[in-house]
Amino acid sequence: MATFAYTGRNRQGMVKKGEVAAKTRDEAMEQLRKQNIVVMSLDERAAKEGEGWKFEIGGGVTDKDLVVFTRQFATMINAGLPLIQALEILASQSENKQLRKAVGEVRTQVEGGATFADALRKHPKVFDELYVNMVHAGEVGGLLDTILGRLSKHIEKAMKLKAQIKSAMVYPAAILSVAVIVITVLMVWVIPIFAKMFAEMSGGKMGLPGPTQIVIDVSNFMQSYIIHLAIGAVLAGWGIKKYYATPKGRLAMDRMFLKLPIVGELIRKTAVAKFTRTLGTLITSGVPILDGLSITAKTAGNKVIEEAIMSARMSISGGKTIAEPLSKGEVFPKMVTHMISVGETTGALDAMLGKIADFYEDEVDQAVAALTSLLEPMMMVFLGTVVGFIVVAMYLPIFQMASAIG
Repeated sequence: MATFAYTGRNRQGMVKKGEVAAKTRDEAMEQLRKQNIVVMSLDERAAKEGEGWKFEIGGGVTDKDLVVFTRQFATMINAGLPLIQALEILASQSENKQLRKAVGEVRTQVEGGATFADALRKHPKVFDELYVNMVHAGEVGGLLDTILGRLSKHIEKAMKLKAQIKSAMVYPAAILSVAVIVITVLMVWVIPIFAKMFAEMSGGKMGLPGPTQIVIDVSNFMQSYIIHLAIGAVLAGWGIKKYYATPKGRLAMDRMFLKLPIVGELIRKTAVAKFTRTLGTLITSGVPILDGLSITAKTAGNKVIEEAIMSARMSISGGKTIAEPLSKGEVFPKMVTHMISVGETTGALDAMLGKIADFYEDEVDQAVAALTSLLEPMMMVFLGTVVGFIVVAMYLPIFQMASAIG
């Protein structure tokens, strides 16, 4: 038997809150209906200590889960199924527990008289502002199935873009991690054995070659301060994370990221593709341009780009164009601002934004391929040089001793 916390209204319109015990959510709803309570929210209460354990299976809602849900929902609405029935079916068949719970609560709130968009807005961890505002535009315009279809395509394109960036970073990150582990093992455990052997063979009478002495000194330092170095690395990572969490720190680091060679250009192209795709989708779906720019700025992922978009929003609210403030900054290329200006002039801004997005998504594909092909040999050369230097440095004393004996 589970316990559900509810919020609802009675016949007199008064808000009532309380708890009801039931085996299932539907049974709890039925009990409240018999009490003439219109349910606004219904949540399963977590078990207290001694009442048993409640395990959450699976993590958060992934983009793939959301795409499948949105596409199926669009198909059901297009087929003429009532909204509440479609939500009930999707809630029962979803494999993701968090999504299933959220959809069940959305269905309950819609049954209680809330609009679909308002019900989605109460679950920001599952449905972001972009999703909610497009659904709202679909409800108002009577094009909910069309909007949901556009949403699923938009999320799929965003997934593809994100996967491309991750694939470009995985290989160098893996190589760098292996390099750090290999060098640490050599310095802390292997080099000391060679150092001891050299000292015993020469009896302290023969000096070591320069490269060998450097490697042994670094090894001694790492042996003495390995714990301090590990703690320092953790603290440095924590400090950078905290600094990045502040508005000033995020702005400074995002600006630095954009100025990085090769990687900075990839970040810029990704941001342009994401901005134009998102804004174009919102405008096509009937979302007001000021709301669209506000949503797009929040999902930009870079503080410098976010400020540039908000500057464009202020420009429009002051009666100017989008292209004018974007062209003054250093974020958006001239080609992009010119095409946006043409789109505004001709009244086909959404179509122009779609063309820009298509172009820059192809540019991201090429940039990722170029970055991967460049990073692979660079990382291999780096790893080979460092390990090769250590190996040669350890063999030099052996050659020196053989020469002395000869």
